[in-house]
Amino acid sequence: MLGENMIMAFHAIMANKMRSFLTMLGIIIGIGSVISIVSIGDTMRGLFADLYKDAGATQAVVSIGYNVEDVRDSDYFTLDELDKIKEVFGDEISYIDSYASVNSEVLAGRTNMKFDFQGIDWNFSDVQPVTMISGRYLNEGDILGRKKNVVIEEESARKLFGTENAVGKTFRTTVYGDTDMYTVVGVYKKEMSAFQKLLSGGSGDTGSAYIPYTLLTWPNDQFYYCRLYAKEGTDMVNFMSRLTVYLGKIKNRNAGDFYTSTVADEMGSIDSLMGGLSMAVGGIAAISLLVGGIGIMNIMLVSVTERTREIGIRKALGARTRDVLIQFLTESAILSALGGIIGVLLAVSLVTAGGAALGLPVVIKPGIILLAVSFSAVVGIFFGIYPASKAAKADPIDALRYE
Repeated sequence: MLGENMIMAFHAIMANKMRSFLTMLGIIIGIGSVISIVSIGDTMRGLFADLYKDAGATQAVVSIGYNVEDVRDSDYFTLDELDKIKEVFGDEISYIDSYASVNSEVLAGRTNMKFDFQGIDWNFSDVQPVTMISGRYLNEGDILGRKKNVVIEEESARKLFGTENAVGKTFRTTVYGDTDMYTVVGVYKKEMSAFQKLLSGGSGDTGSAYIPYTLLTWPNDQFYYCRLYAKEGTDMVNFMSRLTVYLGKIKNRNAGDFYTSTVADEMGSIDSLMGGLSMAVGGIAAISLLVGGIGIMNIMLVSVTERTREIGIRKALGARTRDVLIQFLTESAILSALGGIIGVLLAVSLVTAGGAALGLPVVIKPGIILLAVSFSAVVGIFFGIYPASKAAKADPIDALRYE
C-alpha cells in the first residue's frame, strides 16, 4: 500500500514539475542554510581547536593579578623562582620560561626591518617543534652564557639577508637599550596550516626569531610573567590551583592575587562562542523551513481542490478515509523530503567548494544530514495534515458532482 501511495505521489509531483519545484524551494533554502551554517560553525570550531593545540593545549601563563594595587618588586618572578617551580612541580611540567619577547629594529648591511624576538629556553622545541633547515637550535650553553645567538625563521632570513642559508651571518639590533651584534646559528621553518596563514595574513614585513630568554631578563633577572607547558593529560584546573597556592606562599600573597590564563580555558571559551553562534544563526535560518512548510500546505490545498473528482472516484470504488489521508500525507512528505535532499546536496556542494577554494578542511557531519532530511519530511507531514484531512473527509457524492 505504501509503495502504491509513493508511486501515485511521484506521478502527481511530476505532473506539475515547476509548481512542485517552487513549492520545494522554501525547504531547499531552509535545509541548505541550516546545514551550511552548522557545517561552517563546526569547521571553524575544529580549526580554532587545531590552532590552540598547535600553540600547546597545556600552555599556561601566570602573573600578579591586574586587580592587585600594591604591586611589589617581590611580585616579579626571578630565575631562581623558575628553578624552584621546576623542582616542586617537575613531574607535571614539560617546559617553563619567562614568556619574554621584544620587538626591535634590525640592521644587516643596508637592509633594515622590524623583528619579533621571542625569548626561549634550550628545550622549547620539545613543546613547540620546528623544522631546522640549516644550522642548529639554541642549546643550554647559549642560555646559561647569555650568548647573543639567534635562530631565525626561514622567510625572515630570506628578507633580511637575501638567502635562507644565513648561518654565521650577523646583524645589529637593540634589546632593552643594549645595542650589539647578534649571530645566526640556525634557520628554522615553522609548519603552518592554511587557516593559520589566513589569520596571520602571511609574515608581512616583521621578521621572527628565537633568542635566549636570559637575554630578556637582563640586567635584574626579573620578569612579570611565568609561562609553562604542563605534561599531556594534566588536569589544568587542579594544577593551576596548586601552583597559585605555592606562589602565594613563596611571595607572601593570596592565591587569588595571581592572574592565570590557560590555552584550555581559551579553547573552551572559543568553542562555546562558536557553538552558540552556530545555534543562533542556524535557528534563524530554520525559520525558512516554516515558510517552506506553509508553502507545502498551500499547494496541497490547491492539489486537493484540483483532484476533488479523483478523490470521489476512489471513495466510490471503496477507498477508505484512512487510505485517502495516507495518500496525501505521503505526497506532502515526499515533496518535502525531496526538497530536503536537494537542499543537502546544494549545501554540501557549496561548503565543500568553499573549503577547497580556501584550502581549508570542511567538517560535514552525516548525523546533521540525516537529521535535516528527516526533519524536512516531518515538516511535510505536519503541514500536509490539514489538506490531507480535508481530502479524506470529502463526501464522495459531492466529489463526483465536482467539475
